[in-house]
Amino acid sequence: MANTTVLTERRTAVDDVFDHLHAQISTLQLKPGDRISEAEIAAQFGVSRQPVRDAFSRLANMDLLLIRPQRATVVRRFSARAIEKARFIRTAIEKEVLVRASARCDAAGAARLTAALNAQEEVVSRGDYDAFGPLDYEFHHTLCEIAGADYAFDVILEEKAKVDRLCMLGHQKEQRLPDLVADHHAIADAVIGHDAAAALAAVTIHLSRLDETIERIKASNANYFDNTGD
Repeated sequence: MANTTVLTERRTAVDDVFDHLHAQISTLQLKPGDRISEAEIAAQFGVSRQPVRDAFSRLANMDLLLIRPQRATVVRRFSARAIEKARFIRTAIEKEVLVRASARCDAAGAARLTAALNAQEEVVSRGDYDAFGPLDYEFHHTLCEIAGADYAFDVILEEKAKVDRLCMLGHQKEQRLPDLVADHHAIADAVIGHDAAAALAAVTIHLSRLDETIERIKASNANYFDNTGD
């Protein structure tokens, strides 16, 4: 980590360090259990340790880092309990969003969903996961806006971020992007058709796809999971 990263003028050092580490953790450049050094990150960005410490704190609050006093800070391993909690909260919110979106979707909303799906199909045809990720988030954000509940996306975003690393592993190893786009089509078709029951059935399938991914990763990379039960 000898190179010094130039900070942007309109952002704080904390923002830059946070975004850099968040991206590395989310894309598994930093893997569960990897150690990271406050001193090395500070040297890389040419800053004091305080902004690095603040960025670490933000990442810890997102359950992405485990800060241990007098011991090395590590990328947090996956927690079965945290995954279950995140999925429970997200499922409850998404289902309420879809009920409302199904009742409120108009021609403009339908056009937005169609455009979103077309964009997803285009990147999937290239196998471009990096491009798919933001489109996935935008699709769910659009559903919240159609539902008149854009604030719900803040909760979805927070809970979704907690399992994105698992999703990344699933995409890399199982090539499931086409399945996710098919799920999005089913959800969008139901919302556009004002069929709340079909939308709920489709999102249940969509959110359950992580189950098999979790089991596969446990079998192949058991060290990625926290065995303490936390």
